[in-house]
Amino acid sequence: MSHLVELRNRLLRAVAAVLVIFLCLAPFARRIFTLVARPLMDQLPPGSQMIATQVASPFITPFKTTFFVALFLAMPVVIYQTWAFVAPGLYRRERRFAVPLLVSSVVLFYIGVSFAYFLVFPTVFRFLAATTPDGVTMMTDINSYLDFTLLTCFSFGAAFEVPVATVLLIGTGLVSAETLAGQRPYVFLGAFVVGAVLTPPDVLSQVMLAIPMYLLFEGGLIMARLMYPTGAKAADKSAA
Repeated sequence: MSHLVELRNRLLRAVAAVLVIFLCLAPFARRIFTLVARPLMDQLPPGSQMIATQVASPFITPFKTTFFVALFLAMPVVIYQTWAFVAPGLYRRERRFAVPLLVSSVVLFYIGVSFAYFLVFPTVFRFLAATTPDGVTMMTDINSYLDFTLLTCFSFGAAFEVPVATVLLIGTGLVSAETLAGQRPYVFLGAFVVGAVLTPPDVLSQVMLAIPMYLLFEGGLIMARLMYPTGAKAADKSAA
């Protein structure tokens, strides 16, 4: 029961952080949606605009956008509360490495979201606008656009956590660095499979997710070898 109570308290603190940020941002909901929609609006042909196909969409969608922006901004608190719940069960040496991994996971998440917003969105929307057939006007529904941006931002934020996952796998002894290094072809193929599943159905965004994922996997291997120079040998011996 004590663990369940602790879990409840951690969840309540994480939810409270999201709600506080949302309430602070709610008065600026329309401006926030305009900022989120800018990558698409900048690539639309002259005279084109976004549309709302549902009656309440112009009112509800900006607030939905603001809520998810608040969730992204509160991610450090959410990740910290998760770590604080798990930390008492870790050894001292594991807690020592947990803090850098915690900070790295937050930073990598924001880098992934920024990568999607500043690089992927303009590139993909420019490509889609350029390939629109003659006689067809590109007018995106605001709800569809919100779903697209949320899925893409979350996908890139989660995908950029690959180095942290790689370090944890090697640090806990579940697999050695040499074993992971030997699986590079499968990791490379798996990155494209994940890119196809997580991104919208266009090849460009799939490639722009898969390539960074694989490069981050290589970076995770380097980090793990620096943090656990003898971890691979120990894992191999225990497996033998």
